[in-house]
Amino acid sequence: MLDAATFAAACYGDAHLGTGEPAADHAQGLAALAQELKLDADSINAAWLFAVPQYWQTDTSESNPHPRQSWQEAIGARFSSESLHLVKGLTTLHRLRDVTSAATAVTNPARLVKASNQTETLRKMLLAMAEDIRVVLLRLLSRTQTLRFLATQAEHPRRLTIARETLDFYAPLANRLGVWQVKWELEDLAFRFLDPVTYKATAKLLDEKRVGRENYVEHVITLLKAELAKSGLKADVAGRPKHIYSIVNKMRSKGLAFEDMYDVRAFRVLVDDIKDCYTVLGLVHNLWQPVPREFDDYISRPKGNFYRSLHTVVVGPEERALEVQIRTHEMHAHAELGVAAHWRYKEGKATKAGEQFDDKIAWLRQLLVWRDEVANDAINDASGDVSLDVAERLKRDFKEARLDETIYV
Repeated sequence: MLDAATFAAACYGDAHLGTGEPAADHAQGLAALAQELKLDADSINAAWLFAVPQYWQTDTSESNPHPRQSWQEAIGARFSSESLHLVKGLTTLHRLRDVTSAATAVTNPARLVKASNQTETLRKMLLAMAEDIRVVLLRLLSRTQTLRFLATQAEHPRRLTIARETLDFYAPLANRLGVWQVKWELEDLAFRFLDPVTYKATAKLLDEKRVGRENYVEHVITLLKAELAKSGLKADVAGRPKHIYSIVNKMRSKGLAFEDMYDVRAFRVLVDDIKDCYTVLGLVHNLWQPVPREFDDYISRPKGNFYRSLHTVVVGPEERALEVQIRTHEMHAHAELGVAAHWRYKEGKATKAGEQFDDKIAWLRQLLVWRDEVANDAINDASGDVSLDVAERLKRDFKEARLDETIYV
């Protein structure tokens, strides 16, 4: 059986995507990101093969023994049916590019509210049209790779448009799926293009204070580990990586100076059991004074994307505010990978029968119920903000997706 990378290279040749990025390079970057997210082998194959439908007709290489064979037949003959299924899903979502671009390109202030509603509708549409959630994850990773490529281009005519579309559409979608690892990179790269002055200024402040911050972080980790050890708690303690876009947003919304931001001094404690989370919280509040109104219990009240964690802000050493997040290892896997963690996290201990599965199924069901919302009113809303041609294409794509014939299990 032909290797997916070899097959893709023969098909793409020296072809370039609309952004100017070589198709083969994009496929390689996409496959690497899929591996980082620990997706399965079929997903990684689909990452390599993502643009085969687009370039198959022009494939005249000697490595293709059946040049008149359709791309579906070619992939089906060489790879698993799952890989073919995922490539087909990516092709379906590819048709939404023009629609999402139109939705995020509104500049008339009078239409911003309706455009925002339409963008939300389109996020729901993308989830509803994808028969397999892995397709959505691959689409998000593809956008991440595109932004990485644009970061290497000094000037690019589409860079601002793609960055705006990312912040309006793809980053919130990554957040909706709880894939923090992808969300923060999408936001930081897009923000870097849209507001380079603020981005560079914040990055410079972070860099200038790096040595002092790293020393402070190590000191706090040492104190916290010692306190946990006294109580006989087994826990992993670490500092949290910076996220420039999040820092700037919080500075703007709360009117804070950089020096007053606690996000740059953030810590994470991972434990085995939920009861240990609350034990650690008590130890942290006993060790340092908590800041009023800066505590959130997302374990008893999970976020809409099933994110669970305890968040607290305390006044630490040298009277500096610092944030502490406390969660179990399973919660952390979900926080980093979101829906991607559902099929890869293996629980090593017994839990209350059905408790966690009921919660997760309820969350996934919320994603699927959007299908009905979209079917009821998306087309009419979209036709008011984009061209009739686009609205007609939406209707056609929905019809082709055969949503009403899909059985979700």
